[in-house]
Amino acid sequence: MRVPILLAAYSIVFILASFSALALRFDWDVPPEFLRRWWHSIGWVLVLKLGLLGIFGQFRSLLTFFSFPDAKRIFFTLALAALIQSFFWFATAGEAMIPRGVIVVDFILSFFGVAVLRSGMRLFRERFLSRTSPLAVRKRVAIIGAGEFGASLARDIQAKPGLGMEAVCFIDDDPSKIGLCLHGLQVFGDRLTMPELLKRLEISKCILAMPQAHPSVIAETVALLNEAGIEHDILPSVDCILNRGVTVNHLRRVSPEDLLGRAPVCLDEDAITHLLQDQVVLVTGAGGSIGRELCLQIAAHAPLKLVLLERAEPALFDIEQEILREYPSLHVEAVAASVCDEQRIEAVFSEYKPHLVFHAAAHKHVPLMEKQPGEAIWNNSFGTMFCAQTASRHGCQKFVLVSTDKAVDPANVMGASKRIAEMLIGELQHAPENHTRFSAVRFGNVLGSSGSVVPIFRHQIAVGGPVTVTHPEAERFFMSIPEAVGLILQSAVFSEGGEIFVLDMGAPVKIRELARQMIQLHGFVPDRDIAIVYTGLRPGEKLRETTMHQTEGVADGPHPKIRKLLPTIRKNDLLHALEENRWRIHFSTPEEVRRWILDHIDDASLYGSVMTRANVASAANIGRVETGSLGGCA
Repeated sequence: MRVPILLAAYSIVFILASFSALALRFDWDVPPEFLRRWWHSIGWVLVLKLGLLGIFGQFRSLLTFFSFPDAKRIFFTLALAALIQSFFWFATAGEAMIPRGVIVVDFILSFFGVAVLRSGMRLFRERFLSRTSPLAVRKRVAIIGAGEFGASLARDIQAKPGLGMEAVCFIDDDPSKIGLCLHGLQVFGDRLTMPELLKRLEISKCILAMPQAHPSVIAETVALLNEAGIEHDILPSVDCILNRGVTVNHLRRVSPEDLLGRAPVCLDEDAITHLLQDQVVLVTGAGGSIGRELCLQIAAHAPLKLVLLERAEPALFDIEQEILREYPSLHVEAVAASVCDEQRIEAVFSEYKPHLVFHAAAHKHVPLMEKQPGEAIWNNSFGTMFCAQTASRHGCQKFVLVSTDKAVDPANVMGASKRIAEMLIGELQHAPENHTRFSAVRFGNVLGSSGSVVPIFRHQIAVGGPVTVTHPEAERFFMSIPEAVGLILQSAVFSEGGEIFVLDMGAPVKIRELARQMIQLHGFVPDRDIAIVYTGLRPGEKLRETTMHQTEGVADGPHPKIRKLLPTIRKNDLLHALEENRWRIHFSTPEEVRRWILDHIDDASLYGSVMTRANVASAANIGRVETGSLGGCA
C-alpha cells in the first residue's frame, strides 16, 4: 500500500501547491483565462512531478522515515520539474501556460508541502505509534553531550521506538546551549546539578555521548551517576565510530579504559604507513593481547603480506578470521609454531622472508613463571634469541622486541627473562655481518590484557566478590592496548638500531582505586555490596614498578610519548652463554636457573639484586654455579 498512499498524498500536495501559487499571483482573484490554462496544464505537470519522484526512488522509501538526504533528493527532483516547466514556457512563448512566477512559487510550495507531509508521518510514528509498542515500560533517557554525536544518537533513539527507550533531554556544560532545544529535546546544564535534575525528570538511564571528552571528565560524570544510582552507557571513542554514523548499536558499558585519564595519542600515520605498506610483516605471539592488536593495526596500513605466528591454535584461528573479516583483500598467513622451535622458525623465515618482525611472544604471568623459571628463560630469552638470530641471518630490515617495565630492576624471573632479551638484541645489533636494526619497546601494564587485573576483577565482581588486591599501596602503570600498540609502531619508525624505547605511562594507578572504580561501574558500593580483600604481595611482585632504572640515562625521543635510553657498554658475552646452556635449562632446578640469571644479567650488581639473591641464598646446599654452566645436569 506504500506506493498508492504516496501517489495520492503527493498528488494532493502538488495540486494544492500549484493552485495556491496561482492564487497568490493574482491576490486570490484569478482571471478566467489563467484558471483555464491551469486546468489544462495541471494534469501533465502532476505526471511530470510524480514521474521524476519515481525515477529518483522516492516511492521506494519507507513512509514514516524521513531524513535530510531524503529532503535533498526531493528538493532537486522538484527543481528539475520546475526547470522543465520553464523550458516549455519559453518554447511556447508563454502561450497556454501559467505565468513564470507561478512556476517558481509552485516549486517552493511543493517542496515544503512534501517535506511537511513526510515529517508529519515520521512524527506520528515516533510520538504516537511508539506508544503501542509491546514493551510495557520505556526507559526515560537523558543524553549527556548536546554535540554532533549526541544529536545523532537522539535521532536514532527517536527513530527506533521498539528499543524501549525515550529520549527526554540533553545535559551539557556549554552555556550557549543551555535552554535551547535539539530534535525537540531541551538542553539542561550543567553536569554538577545532574542528580537533582534526573530525579525531577524521572530519568532511569543516562548515555554519555562525549567520545572526544577527556577521561577525567568522564570519570567525574560517572561518579555523579553512580552516586545518584542511575544506569549509564557510553559511546566509544571517535576512532571507533568514525565513518559509521552514531547509532544505539555503538552503546556499551563504561569500562576502566574510559576512566584511565590519558589524553588521545597523536601518531605520525603517514610515517607508519610508509614503514608497513607493501612490506612482509611477521608478528610473533599474534594471538596474545598485544600481538592481536599489533596485527589489526598493521593490517590497516596495507602490508604486502601479514604473517601471524602463534602456538595456541584457537587464538591463531580467531585473529586470522578477524583480520580476514575486516580486511578481506589482505594476504594473511597463519602459522602455528613456537618461537622456541629453532628449526621451525628458520623454515618460516625462509618461506615468507619478512622485512619487519614484531616479537610479542612471551610468558608474562609473574607468579607462574616464578615457580618454573626455566620455562620463563626458555620462552622469553631463548625464544627471542632464536627469532632475532634468524631475522639477522635473513636480512630483515627491523626487529622490534615488545618488552616490559618488569625488566627494570627485576624482582622476578619473568622480568629478568625480558631483561636478558633486551640485552640479547643489544648484543646482536653489534654482531659482525648484522644488517638488521634491533630495538626494544618497554612499557607497563595494559588494561584488559590476558592475565591483567581488569578481567580478574570483572570475574570476581560477577560472582559477588570479594575483589582481591595484593596490597593497599600497590601501584602500577596502565595504558590501553591500542595506545601501547600505536606507540610500538611509532617507535619502529624511529628505530635506527640498538635502542630501547620507553613509553610514557603517565601517573601510576593504585590497584585498590582501580578495584573501587570497577565495583562502582557495575553498580555496587565498595566494601558494602562487594568487599575488597588484601592478600599480600605474591612471589616476585613489587609494590611499585618503574619504566627505567636510576642508573639508565634517558634522552627525549622523537615523539612526546616516547623516550629513548642512552646506549650502555655491554661486557657480558650473553649470546655465548645462552648457546652453551640451551639444552641444560630443561634439566636444571629452579635455584640453579636463578643463580645462572644472577651470573649473567648485566644489571645484577647495579640493581642491588632485588630479584633472587635472597631466594638463592636460602636454597640449602646449593653451591655457586660456574659461568656458562647451569650445573646439576647429566
